[in-house]
Amino acid sequence: MTGLRARQKADRHQRILQAASELFRKSGYEGAKIEAIAALAEVSIGTIYNYYQNKGDLLVAIVAMEVNEVLNSGQGVIAKPPANVAKAVDRLVIGYIEHSLVYLSKEMWRQAMAISTQQPDSPFGKTYGNLDRALTDQTCALVARLQELGLVRRDIDSRSVGEMIFNNTNMMFTIFVKDEAMTTAELRAAIRRQNKLLLEAAATAA
Repeated sequence: MTGLRARQKADRHQRILQAASELFRKSGYEGAKIEAIAALAEVSIGTIYNYYQNKGDLLVAIVAMEVNEVLNSGQGVIAKPPANVAKAVDRLVIGYIEHSLVYLSKEMWRQAMAISTQQPDSPFGKTYGNLDRALTDQTCALVARLQELGLVRRDIDSRSVGEMIFNNTNMMFTIFVKDEAMTTAELRAAIRRQNKLLLEAAATAA
């Protein structure tokens, strides 16, 4: 019975987040109403408020769902990375980029970034910051793994390299979500171009 209740709760969460994501995309964050989200998710308004205090909580939950999925995928890259530094880093960070618009639109990302910047000490701001740190840590973990495999120079500070890679990716992603005309292909190309010199310097000689 406990297992059934847990599955039912997880199913409700999933339906609510999928409905919120769909309506945020369709009507915009400000235009989407909790009542409409509840109707689309086939739950009561009270059920939504049992889990989430407001639309901001829903938005950060969608961001968390997105980030946790790419983190899980990234673990596979770290476990079995390509035997080439540039290709390994590309598989990880481009994986982040490719997944970024599955649940969130650019407008939703802009809203999430704005809330996290304006309210850094709020539960939303802290959760958003923790997710960013988790992605940074995973990027650093990949560089450390490549170092263990002899693909990255031993005299390189793997943490610093990982932070530079993620910070650049994050900055370019911010530019991407601010520019509605910018495509993911253009974002990928920019990140690869900017990482090229750093990765060539970090890699061991062939």
